[in-house]
Amino acid sequence: MARRDRWVMLTTLVVLQAVTIVIGIYAMTTGLSLGTLTGGASPTRPTASSPAEGASPVPVVTSGPVLARLPAKSGDGPLPTKTTLTRQLTDAAGDRALGDRVGAVVIDTVTGERLFGVNPDVAITPASTTKVVVCAAALASLGPDAKLATRVVQGAKPGAIVLVGGGDPMLAGPSAKPTYPKQASLSVLAARTAAALKKQGVQKITLSYDASLFVGPAKSSGWKRNYIPDGEVAPVHALAMDEGRQDPRSNTPRVSDPAEHAAEAFAGQLAKRGVAVSGSVRRAKAPAGAAELARVDSAPLYALVEHTLTRSDNDFAEALLRHTAIKEGQEASFAGGAKAVNTVLRRLGVTQQVTLTDGSGLSIQNRIAPSTLAQVIAMAGSPRHPELHAVASGMPIAGFSGTLGNGSRFTTRDSKDQVGLVRAKTGTLNHVNTLAGLATTKDGRLVTFAFMADRVPVNAEPVLDRLAAIVSRSS
Repeated sequence: MARRDRWVMLTTLVVLQAVTIVIGIYAMTTGLSLGTLTGGASPTRPTASSPAEGASPVPVVTSGPVLARLPAKSGDGPLPTKTTLTRQLTDAAGDRALGDRVGAVVIDTVTGERLFGVNPDVAITPASTTKVVVCAAALASLGPDAKLATRVVQGAKPGAIVLVGGGDPMLAGPSAKPTYPKQASLSVLAARTAAALKKQGVQKITLSYDASLFVGPAKSSGWKRNYIPDGEVAPVHALAMDEGRQDPRSNTPRVSDPAEHAAEAFAGQLAKRGVAVSGSVRRAKAPAGAAELARVDSAPLYALVEHTLTRSDNDFAEALLRHTAIKEGQEASFAGGAKAVNTVLRRLGVTQQVTLTDGSGLSIQNRIAPSTLAQVIAMAGSPRHPELHAVASGMPIAGFSGTLGNGSRFTTRDSKDQVGLVRAKTGTLNHVNTLAGLATTKDGRLVTFAFMADRVPVNAEPVLDRLAAIVSRSS
């Protein structure tokens, strides 16, 4: 054993000596110092204890200069060159396809500095980019985790119950397929109601429904007559299922009375669960303080906002307008919602008034300035407003999702290279094309833009895509 131990010791000493020689040779040829190995000062510049003449003539390349060229944080790279950006955007904004009234603005999301502007403060018909300010106001007012409840309560008489609409138009009917975000279900509500009634020994009831949460006209004065027949939107009611669709898989036809339609379907679901509904289903006000039998809740507001913006959901945008009104102490109507949105925007620091006669942007009477849209979107992309982040994450991605992923956007030679690099909300009406969103420049700066035209001869969408692409590839 002693001889074996001596051989192990000798072999170890030989290996250590060899390693020492190799390190010494490497240090002499590369200028490697002990400070480098022990985490001391970099040999690239002298320190108080290492005179300049003692420094290695061959500098050690570190990652310092490379890292210094990267943004300190995501979205905070150098600003794009204003002159180049202005020249390119001015040329594109002059395209005849945009018509003779164009508003455009690009701002730095970090500082709010305006990088480009053409009529940035002129109020223009926004079309569906209206949803940006409505969704932002709803998030700021109600909070991103708020949920919308559809309830069943005891009626005024024994054996009477009331279905109470909570302003959730995405309440799923019996034939709806699962979607994201997960919808509250009328069938689940019926099952919970039947279970509660059976606990009370009740098997026969009278049913009424309360849709009084929303007030005022069910249609906006700025809507064209064909919007409801064509399936663009349903009459706005606080109780609805499948957003007022006769068939949840098709936009047409929309039912004339969404509240009654939902209540009738609810009665049918109760009957399937052994609760007989006697008489006709009628509209009635739920008694104040009535005991709750059952309820179902919507997905959180942030998920609903993402859905609204990605899919440009007109029906849910109208619901959000009214819920914001309720939270802000206004009546839950088109007019009350408009007042509430302006109140919330002022609280956020947006000083320019917006003119709204609906929440979806279908109204041709709405007016919003490009600078206002860009300012709200910039807030959504800012760490100072985490409650608004769903506005940014809900915007369609160029060439991939929502209204920018339908195969007709960002397909031309001058925009297709920015597929996947632009996030924006679209707006389209007759003679109106708008696009407002976010892009990260080539150097990593997060910027916000809004491009709007409401006297478009035919179709200006390819030009708007080109404008956004110019912003995205700028440096």
